[in-house]
Amino acid sequence: MTGHSPKLAVLGLGTMGRAMAGSALRAGIAVVVWNRDPHAADNLSEQGAELAHSVGEAVAEADVIITMVTDANAVTSIATGQDMLANFRSGAVWAQMSTIGVDATQRLASLARNQRRDVYFVDAPVSGSKVPAEHGDLLIFASGPEEARSLVTPVFDAIGQRTMWLGPAGNGSRMKLVNNTLLAFTAEGVANSFALAHRLGLETASVIEAFDGGPLVSPWESAKFRRIAQGEFSAEFALALALKDVRLALSEGGSDHFKVLSALAEEWTEVVDQGLGSEDVTVVTRVLGG
Repeated sequence: MTGHSPKLAVLGLGTMGRAMAGSALRAGIAVVVWNRDPHAADNLSEQGAELAHSVGEAVAEADVIITMVTDANAVTSIATGQDMLANFRSGAVWAQMSTIGVDATQRLASLARNQRRDVYFVDAPVSGSKVPAEHGDLLIFASGPEEARSLVTPVFDAIGQRTMWLGPAGNGSRMKLVNNTLLAFTAEGVANSFALAHRLGLETASVIEAFDGGPLVSPWESAKFRRIAQGEFSAEFALALALKDVRLALSEGGSDHFKVLSALAEEWTEVVDQGLGSEDVTVVTRVLGG
């Protein structure tokens, strides 16, 4: 790929995959996309993306391949059941950007190493949700072989604001679990604070006025404050996906060691079981304050 822009394949066109493909297209990168439901690619094809009818077709001529799907089973299905690995060209980079935990990442790295020693596996989950992804402002936690860095850098520069390289594959997933644990506690703090204010008879607007712009409130929290005040809980980061990540953190870290995180997971499970898993993680505010 030296001396020319890489061709990118994006497999999985949910909120994040679709946004990544869009950012790459705006940066002038040639993009081919694939999704189980091809209609998810409609507006991307209008922007210039090539629509592949199979995984094998999508990756055959790609220099960098991003997998961005829901969980480890979906990634494995694409990699083996849909012949992704078999159709990689020699020297390609597989950037596995789904949040699937450390164990699953290590299994996929071993799978790639055993089946295709002539390709590079990069573990690169991201920090950021819908809006940062749409603006190419993601933080990428990348880990993998040194040789892959220059190959994948043009793509990461297009879809992310910053890339952190963290050593061997698996460390990116470790950092992502730490990142999402902090996010979970932050979201829970927002939910509990607003719900308590509601139960104490305080207006949401007064809580925002008291704390917004102060040392306790991050830009992320500030944006969530305003959405909560408007009763806007459409998903920027769906609660069900956030809960999946919390469960991954507990699985890797040990639920016995993280009792507060375990309690949070139980609470969020109850909210998801009420049918609110597709709403934003801040929907917990509405449930607690009701």
